[in-house]
Amino acid sequence: MARRLILSGNDAAAEAMRQIDPDVVAAFPITPQTELMHKFAEFVADGDVKAEFVLVESEHSAMSATVGASAAGARAMTATSANGLALMWEIVYIAASMRLPIVMPVINRALSGPINIHCDHSDTMGCRDSSWIQLYSESAQEAYDNVLQAIKIAEHPDVLLPVMVTFDGFIISHTAEVLEVLEDDEARKWAGEYTAKYSLLNTDDPVTFGPLDLQDYYFEHKRQQVEAMKNARGVIREVGAAYGKLSGRSYDLIESYRLEDADTALVALGSTAGTTKVVIDELREAGRKVGLLKLRAFRPFPGEEIKAALAGVKTVGVLDRAVSFGAPGGPLEKEIKAALYGGEQTVGNFVYGLGGRDMSMGDIKSVFDELDAISAGKQSVDEPRFVGVRG
Repeated sequence: MARRLILSGNDAAAEAMRQIDPDVVAAFPITPQTELMHKFAEFVADGDVKAEFVLVESEHSAMSATVGASAAGARAMTATSANGLALMWEIVYIAASMRLPIVMPVINRALSGPINIHCDHSDTMGCRDSSWIQLYSESAQEAYDNVLQAIKIAEHPDVLLPVMVTFDGFIISHTAEVLEVLEDDEARKWAGEYTAKYSLLNTDDPVTFGPLDLQDYYFEHKRQQVEAMKNARGVIREVGAAYGKLSGRSYDLIESYRLEDADTALVALGSTAGTTKVVIDELREAGRKVGLLKLRAFRPFPGEEIKAALAGVKTVGVLDRAVSFGAPGGPLEKEIKAALYGGEQTVGNFVYGLGGRDMSMGDIKSVFDELDAISAGKQSVDEPRFVGVRG
């Protein structure tokens, strides 16, 4: 039986972490993640969790401590944002390469400089090739649900890769909404007990983590990570279906919204998907055949599912909340185009919301209007469009 609580996105992720009760949590504050770890610190102080709470001097140290704990056989978690993720950069790659099933909420924030504490996706997009699974959340409810699912995905024996659960800074992290959360016994049964396949502390079967790995085996180890990420596609779907039976909320790699007969569609990540759904409902009432494809999983990238979902759509607009400097389009747009290669869709790219700039309903309507003009041949799709930028 579910309970209904009013929680912000940060508190929702912390609540999921409390219910999982990992062995080790390493923490360093960075806006807008700080309140998540503040809340978890309350749980530690109140005796609501048994987790070893390790306070460190930097985000590099936070990920290092998490890697050490996970390599020792512990269920380990941390959280970060933006510049903190960038400071973890070296150890983020090491965590994935050592096949450690770490779960880390990442509260999306623009990377400096100039200094900005508000949302865009430049932080996690920069990590897209680090071999971390990336799950994007539309709401605080999805942030909670995704953290609970991430544990099962990361620890699956066919995967053993770390998972980032992302949600938009301030827009989700600091906004309260009514959530349905599992009862503690249900959540803990769902997470289950964790027994690491390999552990530095197992003296009966000693292993080495992080050795020098030159031309002789490095390539083979990277190839194994490729296979693990492929395996994650099916595992994410299996876990999402199982979680649906438990909670009533099923999850997949993608979510289609009113795409069945759509001529025009947007592709979006994160909280903007929710606003887009409202706009689509209004435009549908006006007789326009519009829809949305929301990506929940960006890594592994669900190319086959995207191609099938957009097969009947004539014009596609891809919303990017990050810039790929010097490239012909945003990071999401390039991969959508690759997935649709050989199809008949026209694809336009729209960069929006950098540094937390609002993407209003009016802005989304204007994007649909531009897509109609593109479809009619009145505008080209050669360059990305920048939504809401001055000048």
